[in-house]
Amino acid sequence: IEYIDSYYYNKLEYTRFSSSVGKFVGFTEYGVRNAEYWNKDASLLSNMKAQKEAYCLNNVQIDYRAA
Repeated sequence: IEYIDSYYYNKLEYTRFSSSVGKFVGFTEYGVRNAEYWNKDASLLSNMKAQKEAYCLNNVQIDYRAA
């Protein structure tokens, strides 16, 4: 299970957080700057990493039962 939080502008993804990578990755010049800034914030990174457990792991059981 992987938690992904993507940020888009005009249908172009510029930054993404992936729980398998454990940090933000930028895809445009603006996204790279955002990723560098956000990756310096330890509390934001720990919050994003916790989202996998808080959101994904709780809802995966519901989704498997529905399928």
